[in-house]
Formats: sequence, structure tokens, C-alpha cells
Amino acid sequence: MTEMLVNGISLFCEESGAGEPILFHHGYTGAHDVWLDEISPRLNDRYRCVVMDCRGAGDSEHPTEGHNIKQYADDVIAVADNLGLDRFTYVGHSMGGGIGYQLGVSYGERLNKLVLVAPIPAGGIGAPASIHAAAKAQRKSANARDEMIRERMLMRIRATKDSVIQGVDRALSVSDAHFDDSWQSMQEFNLSESLDELITPTLMVAGAADGLCAANVNDWQRLPNATLHVFSRVGHGIPRDVPEEFAIMLADFLEHGVVNAKTQQEKLARST
Repeated sequence: MTEMLVNGISLFCEESGAGEPILFHHGYTGAHDVWLDEISPRLNDRYRCVVMDCRGAGDSEHPTEGHNIKQYADDVIAVADNLGLDRFTYVGHSMGGGIGYQLGVSYGERLNKLVLVAPIPAGGIGAPASIHAAAKAQRKSANARDEMIRERMLMRIRATKDSVIQGVDRALSVSDAHFDDSWQSMQEFNLSESLDELITPTLMVAGAADGLCAANVNDWQRLPNATLHVFSRVGHGIPRDVPEEFAIMLADFLEHGVVNAKTQQEKLARST
């Protein structure tokens, strides 16, 4: 475990391998575990894999402020600066995908490629306040862990039981500031009108059984330089559900970049 002091706080960060750098970021109430345990070992023979936890989550410090997508993006850049990464590929899941949108718009010159894994919609999550209120009440209840494990086990598709339990324990360990302020930030998040500015080669990854799938596909259609991968019989936790398939897909994108109908037509035009 490595602790890195950035923007006045200590963040967890660990790296392995050598080669083209990839920085992995978790989602809301998540942590680095799936990236470190399942994904980077499948890629670090070819790539320099960096995993991190954002403030208030995982093994990072729990400050009282700064739990918003813009600050999380600034923290990613600070981590990259500390590691000497002038440019890197960013892979972000869920809220981490929202951070990816922010990086693409605000720091596009720092990104080689961008991978959005079941990201929050570019226009924010738009969820009713009752959802967060219910989750907050459950989090404070005496039986929170057992209830959350039972619910997630009912909803799981391919993730292992151990992975589900690990995810619940991480979710319960985040700070109250991360839990409340990150949710509010995802509600207020809106870069819909800036999607045409996001010219970084982008891979949108969706799970067909994820409630965000339709929003992901709609956002993908508006990105000027993006391709799409949808996993069948997979929900929101794509890297946990299909780690081997995910790693293969990611390596393929890193090698070949954006391939879509437009790029194929351009290839044909160049040949004539």
C-alpha cells in the first residue's frame, strides 16, 4: 500500500507493471479492490497499472470537504503529476466515469484514451431524494451489513459472493462526507452540453442488465470520437462480473483505439 500526499490529503495509490500507463478509479462508495485484485494482474505484463482511492473512500484519508466530481478529477491529475505521468489512459467506473467526463472536458490534453465503465449519465443521476434517504437510513441501522449483503446477493448476476461482501464492507467504510456530498455532486453534475468537446478517444462500456445502460448508449451517441461495448447478462458492476472479458476488451481498445462506422468509412475513403 502506498500513501500519496496530494492537494493537502493522503490518498491510497498503488502501481504495478511497466509500459503505457493506465489509471483506474472506482465508483461511489467503492474502492480500488477489483482493479488491484482482478484487472491489473491481467494487464501489468504490458501496461503500467495505477489504482487509487478517492478522498473519503477505501484506504484514503477521510477529510471533511472536497467530495465532489470536480475535486476528484483534480485529485486524479495530482496523482498523475506525482507519478510523473504527463499523459495516461483513464478508466473510471460509475461515479468514476463521471470523473472521466470531467477529465475529458477539463484535462483532455492529459489523456491518451478514456474508458467510461457504466458511468453516471453526463447530465447527472437525477434520482429522487428518497433513494438516498433510504440508503442513508439503512447505512445507520444495526443490521446494515447483513441487509446490504442479502440485497446485493439477490441482485448479483456473475460476481462472486466474496466480491459482493467486499463491496458491502467498502461501502460501509466510506466517510459520511463521501456518502452525502458525492451523491449531491452526482445529482448536480451536468456536462451534457460539453460532450461535443470531448475529443479524447473514448470507449463506453455498459452492462445490458444495468439501469444506466440506456443513458450510457445515449451519451455514447453524442461523443464525437467514441466506440461502444455492451456486455450481455451483466449488471452495473462490470469489472466484478466479468474481469477476464473486461481485461481483454480493455487491452483491445488500447491497441486499436476507436473503431466505429465512421472510422471504417474514413478508412474506405482513404483507400480509394
